[in-house]
Amino acid sequence: MRYLIILLTGIVLFASDATLEIVKSADARPSVTIQDSSDFADMRIRQKFFRLVLGDLKVTAHFKVDDTYRSGSFDSMIDPLMKEYDYLFRYRFKEGDGQTLYLDVRVYDIGSKNAIYERSYRVANRTRYPFLIHQAVIDFNDFLNMPSVDWMRRYVVFSQYSKPKSADIVVADYTLTYRKRIISGGLNIFPKWADRNQKGIYYTKLGKRPVLYYYNIYTGKQTKVVTSDGMLVCSDVSRDGKRLLLTMAPEGQPDIYRYNIETGVRERLTFYSGIDVSAQYSGSEKKIIFVSDRLGYPNIFIKKIGERAVRQLVYHGKNNNACSAHGKYVVYTSRESDNAFSANTFNLYLVSTQSDYIRRLTASGVNQFPKFSPDGESVMYIKHYASQSALGIIRLNYNEGFLFPLKGHKIQSIDW
Repeated sequence: MRYLIILLTGIVLFASDATLEIVKSADARPSVTIQDSSDFADMRIRQKFFRLVLGDLKVTAHFKVDDTYRSGSFDSMIDPLMKEYDYLFRYRFKEGDGQTLYLDVRVYDIGSKNAIYERSYRVANRTRYPFLIHQAVIDFNDFLNMPSVDWMRRYVVFSQYSKPKSADIVVADYTLTYRKRIISGGLNIFPKWADRNQKGIYYTKLGKRPVLYYYNIYTGKQTKVVTSDGMLVCSDVSRDGKRLLLTMAPEGQPDIYRYNIETGVRERLTFYSGIDVSAQYSGSEKKIIFVSDRLGYPNIFIKKIGERAVRQLVYHGKNNNACSAHGKYVVYTSRESDNAFSANTFNLYLVSTQSDYIRRLTASGVNQFPKFSPDGESVMYIKHYASQSALGIIRLNYNEGFLFPLKGHKIQSIDW
């Protein structure tokens, strides 16, 4: 199957935080079985569709989903053997003219044998079929008044190494089933969504001097934003899209700067002689969270914009080299081993900026570049293994996780 379920070790090491609780009543979730009524003769295509429908329903974490592949007519009676389930999710893919693809969905309440929900979808380019399925599952989830999983419809943007000293930027759905390369040629790294509607990205192109570009993913128009000696990375964008948090090293050591898109004015926010990188806005955007080697090793710190005072946020681990913030929560990467001649273990942890709450999210492997979903209820990250990468999704409130492999490629960085 295209996705793997991983059991997470959600551990509260210190104080609990009442605003983020793991859902315990998994057995109370409604059960769903799936039936394929598609008009495709090729079973490979039908199985591909089925696996994605199955995966989406599971990733919501709101349903107990039957893995059995079932097929039948779209208008057929409900099989009596399905009586052990609450809902039947029946779908039908149909080919249209050119590249058009149609999807019909009908959901039955098995107890009453009545159809309770029906929707139809279409897409002009059938390579985008994963988004039809994502939307169908989002709508069914909303129909049952379950917590939103609207993040499923969002694009993921990532940089993947294509050959030595070369990396492409790719836009994908969250399962990596749909992928479209949008930037190639040279070393293109650290893509970052420029706006909440995902119309454009910022990314760094490395050459004699690093250059930060803005790229409109719909028009293909590219605009040079700023250049600098040394390091140059956009790590976060304000909610209104007007201010960027940049890591720059014009004087040799990387510091955090705030860059105003409208005026071109940049403001230095950190003043440390060592390394300050990877800043994220926190809460109401009056504070930033960032990675610094102020303790002699990478760790996570927080400071108020406009003030010099810096506070250590994390007291666990000796190499905490990446972070993402949402509201009062921060997820970060921590190195758990110190192997000189073999791969080290990097795990993800969740902490609160307002208490001593800490929770481990992964148990093993090399887990890096965590990113919160827009609603803060999920975390996306990269798991590296065997010279390739997988995209991971952790559903924080349900203590469940999923992996989506990207075979044959290694991801450099990612944004959601």
